[in-house]
Amino acid sequence: MKKMLLLLLGISMIAFGKEKSDVKIGVTQIMEHQSLDSARKGFIKALEKEGYGEKNIEYQNAQGDFGTAQIIANSFKNDNKDLILAISTPSAQAAYNATKEIPIIITAVTDAKSSGLVGENITGTSDAAPIYKQLEVAKKLLPQIKKVGVIYNTSEQNSQIQVEQVKEEGKKLGLEVVEAGITNVTDMAIGLDTLLPKVDILYTPTDNLVVSATPLVLEKANKAGKPVIGSVEDQVAQGALVTQGIDYEKLGYQTGEIAIRVLNGEKPNSIAIETLKETTLIINKKAAEKYNINMSNEILKDAKVY
Repeated sequence: MKKMLLLLLGISMIAFGKEKSDVKIGVTQIMEHQSLDSARKGFIKALEKEGYGEKNIEYQNAQGDFGTAQIIANSFKNDNKDLILAISTPSAQAAYNATKEIPIIITAVTDAKSSGLVGENITGTSDAAPIYKQLEVAKKLLPQIKKVGVIYNTSEQNSQIQVEQVKEEGKKLGLEVVEAGITNVTDMAIGLDTLLPKVDILYTPTDNLVVSATPLVLEKANKAGKPVIGSVEDQVAQGALVTQGIDYEKLGYQTGEIAIRVLNGEKPNSIAIETLKETTLIINKKAAEKYNINMSNEILKDAKVY
């Protein structure tokens, strides 16, 4: 009987793969900012619920450098990770460049297909921003606006896609979009000084460079007297006027649930890229007062207020 139990246990191990304690997960993130950090936090929570812990996870941050992201991805490949979580489009592209065999779970990626992130070993979640809703609420709160400024990193595919979407959605609302492309944080101040006098409001996409420089963006916009329409909640918490945004921790948790399915044997390419449908209206009270917006406005009745 004992031999039979050991045999059955052996068969079980072969069927289900490694023990959880032996599973190796690499987490690669392009840089630190609140949205990406929250996505990682949610992912880890989902894994912990299923019995995985810190001992299973190696986390590395590229500090905004794509070359470093590529080095991280190659190190994960060489270490034979069982699964890679890639947070952000650049990190996902680096991971896919490195391996077509190890399952890659992506998150905080706007458009996987346009970013070349389609393959046998890829699935995950998209943080596609509800751009129309964000511009629509700005138009309702500030009906006089006509020109929207957008600043973005020209080297981030995710951002280029969003700029085109802002133009498309802005047109539906009768808004003209004026763009300013930059390549690094040093260019940010110059780009903002050039852009802000030409527009009525500033829209900031889910661009990692721009979001990480939110304090500078807000400083320049406030001096110019131009409201900032954020793309993520943390920007509003810091002083942007408003956004209609997603909860990145919930998105990360949803991504973790997908990772569990893959670790349990599902093929990544059999799982469609998912989005978080639920959005939340978020407004900054101090900014609203600065731009003479009535907080009792019916539009804001269910808004989260900072």
